Amino acid sequence: MFHKNIKLVLAAVLIALGIWQFTENNIGNGIFLILLTFFPIFLYFKNEFILLAFLRLRKQDFVGAKRWLDKIKNPEGALVKKQQGYYNYLHGLMVSQTNLNQAEKFFKKAIELGLSMDVDLAVAKLNLAGIAMSRRRKIEATNLLNEANKLDKQNMLKEQITMMKQQLKKI
Repeated sequence: MFHKNIKLVLAAVLIALGIWQFTENNIGNGIFLILLTFFPIFLYFKNEFILLAFLRLRKQDFVGAKRWLDKIKNPEGALVKKQQGYYNYLHGLMVSQTNLNQAEKFFKKAIELGLSMDVDLAVAKLNLAGIAMSRRRKIEATNLLNEANKLDKQNMLKEQITMMKQQLKKI
């Protein structure tokens, strides 16, 4: 796991080597090196361990996803701001099964740092609404459910939101 700035330095070195190869009339090598810069730049914006953790979560393998996330030792140094948001979002999803206090902290931190997809932001707010509802904070839960409903443009969470609104009426 490289620091995020090392990935940028590696990309700059590859571009410099590619340009040098062009000046030496090694066009094929130059093109290859320029194309090779795609990988460190891609991994700067999309962390490899977070991608692997998402793949594990798709298979409902929470233990495997936690293992991949644990490989990120220093999230502030290794991840850009949005990736830190997803790091906390994934931890919140995994911890929400066992510890609601810790899950609430992770989801709030993820929302604070920002998530790039509206659906992910809606899921985080929906989970926070569930946590608030379990603690009998009706106003906060209602506000979070309304925000999640606004963010859910493709109606992927419509059933969960309506179910939680019905449960909220019983409180």
